[in-house]
Amino acid sequence: MSEAEAARFLEAARTMILCSVGRDGVPHPMPMWFAVEPGGDVVMTTFTKSQKIRNLERDPRVSLLVERGEAYAELQGVVIYGEAELVRDTDAVLDILSRVTTRSSGAPSADPEALRAGLEATARKRTGIRVRPKRVVSWDHRKLGGVY
Repeated sequence: MSEAEAARFLEAARTMILCSVGRDGVPHPMPMWFAVEPGGDVVMTTFTKSQKIRNLERDPRVSLLVERGEAYAELQGVVIYGEAELVRDTDAVLDILSRVTTRSSGAPSADPEALRAGLEATARKRTGIRVRPKRVVSWDHRKLGGVY
């Protein structure tokens, strides 16, 4: 995929797999709702006490995966490699959580302030994750024309 195609592919996806590194070095893959910021950073939140956060505190290296397709000729995907920055400021976490919730619900909130107010309590229990891509790999088997 071109850079623009990969960006559109990510924009169309709701869920991304976040792979952190477990204490024993084994990948820890978990599905996450996410948003891509205008500069290309990927943001998401999770509960502060989660295994994901423990892993990222110890080792910030991550890979992010979005894929789709059932038949081999339909497979598409984007993998982003980077390091996670943990966002602990409650207002910043609330900003990320509001953006991700609005994006993933499929409909913009009629009242962004009401949405924000509704998310405040959970934001205090969450940590934001920001990944600045270091390397992006993508594929689109539809472009292969059945020749592998």
